[in-house]
Amino acid sequence: IEGYPVGILANNGVLFAESAQKGAHFIELACKRRVPLVFLQNITGFMVGKEYEEGGIARDGAKLVMAVACADVPKFTVVTGGSFGAGNYAMCGRAYEPRQLWMWPNARISVMGGEQAATVLSMVGDSDPDEIRAKYEAEGNPYHSTARLWDDGILDPLDTRRVLALGLSAALNAPIPESTFGIFRM
Repeated sequence: IEGYPVGILANNGVLFAESAQKGAHFIELACKRRVPLVFLQNITGFMVGKEYEEGGIARDGAKLVMAVACADVPKFTVVTGGSFGAGNYAMCGRAYEPRQLWMWPNARISVMGGEQAATVLSMVGDSDPDEIRAKYEAEGNPYHSTARLWDDGILDPLDTRRVLALGLSAALNAPIPESTFGIFRM
């Protein structure tokens, strides 16, 4: 990005076991080379279901989350679409301390999407699905999160490259420590 080498992790939708494992390996390689990481989030979460659980989604998802948590290279996150549930953690959400976390104007962030929340909450209680959808729409938009300083602001997509380059320029003024990872069991 503007002359700075970076490793880019991007997704569009659900994370599967294979993609989580691939992401963990990619992060480890970037850290060995002390290359900063840029995460482009549009994630609905990890794939669920008996078949995927038996296939190791929890194990491989944990590898990705551990890799993100242990990476000591500068990390930057841009939420380009959705950022829901545990997928937010796997793609370097605020809890994993990216140097900067930006939201595009169309982004959404919450525990789950409004439609899914309305379905789940109306099944377990006397909740009105329309009220739940409205609440998720109001509180899941980027203006709500930015107003509470949960991110670093709303970023015009056209400015993404320039803003990331400025962040990289600042972050690379300090030495990058060596990252140490736990044991990735296969």
